Amino acid sequence: MASRSRAPINHGTASSFLPQDHNCYEGQRLACLLQLINKTIDSARHSDWKSLPEKIWLKQQLSIGVNEVTRVLERMTTCDDQESSLASDNRRKSSSVQLQVVLVASDCNSRWLTKHLPSLASSRKVPLIFVKDKKGASLRLGELVKLKTAIAIGVKAKGTSINQLFVELLRGNSLQQVDDLINLERLPLLK
Repeated sequence: MASRSRAPINHGTASSFLPQDHNCYEGQRLACLLQLINKTIDSARHSDWKSLPEKIWLKQQLSIGVNEVTRVLERMTTCDDQESSLASDNRRKSSSVQLQVVLVASDCNSRWLTKHLPSLASSRKVPLIFVKDKKGASLRLGELVKLKTAIAIGVKAKGTSINQLFVELLRGNSLQQVDDLINLERLPLLK
């Protein structure tokens, strides 16, 4: 039996899975990003007046892991659903949890674990930030949330300093500019 060659299947946003230069962090740029996120998380944790245990506090601020990020993204309304619900005045219950941005380890061992995230996130207009570190990106993301590994981390939109950090990053500011802005905002708190 002769074998047939098949043309590659295009699943709509296959090109959106490829990391874009400005949303892909590796090397020294990645180290600076993770240090800045860690500093912001620590600052937000210490400024929060609620004395919750660290793991519970992190779970309130972040969706940790591919399954949880996928679950939250699926519960968010798509852009098409928002437009159609406004037009038809349909009173469907939407998710109370919204993600601002998703960090994804782009060099994870089983790429199929994260292959669905770009299309799912783009349908909800949630930006992705790819983290690449010579097969160690999941370890680096895990350090942020005090776990061994984390392939995906979603930042919940709650209006915290963590969210402000990603707003500035997504505006296109450099890591040094964002660090300077965050330090300037903290100065009045110290006085």
